Amino acid sequence: MIIAAEYSFNDGHSIREAHPHMLQEVLNIIDNVDASLYKTKKSKEITMPGKMLYSPSDLNKAFNRGFKSRGWQKKRVRCHYPTNYYLPGYSPTQLRPAFREMDFLKGRLGIEVQFGKYAFMVYNVCAKMTIFRNLGHIDAGIEIVPVKSLVEEMSTGVSYFEQFVWDLEARGVANIDIPVLILGIGV
Repeated sequence: MIIAAEYSFNDGHSIREAHPHMLQEVLNIIDNVDASLYKTKKSKEITMPGKMLYSPSDLNKAFNRGFKSRGWQKKRVRCHYPTNYYLPGYSPTQLRPAFREMDFLKGRLGIEVQFGKYAFMVYNVCAKMTIFRNLGHIDAGIEIVPVKSLVEEMSTGVSYFEQFVWDLEARGVANIDIPVLILGIGV
């Protein structure tokens, strides 16, 4: 795959100087994913019946293999949900253990690979990465997302770089945001 676009959110380009070797690893991992191997999903959608599409789950597996082979690890933190905000008279059921997970982490740099809905991209950059920084696990992040031309060869509903960047620019940077380099990938 190729890097087709880059966006620096809250000085995300600072990752080039703070984590040059890890950034190079990320770029190599992206370069080593042969997208042609993952055009395996036969569309059942009315708008493109029978068309062969890129499989988000298969692409994710390829990225998982690439990151794991270079020592990147998933990071899972347990959520301890407060119960003191329930109103009198409400009796909650037993809460099951819950977690938040970052796709890959190494040397205080967090990576998320997202081939899903738009809300997940926003959550990753504007909430999850800040949470993982506040918990002391990362200082900066990289979000890897498809560009629109790649999304046009996937099932409907997958979000893309251009839409994501427009929204981040319209939102602006808040004082709690961390530096994130957003990489738009294509074929």
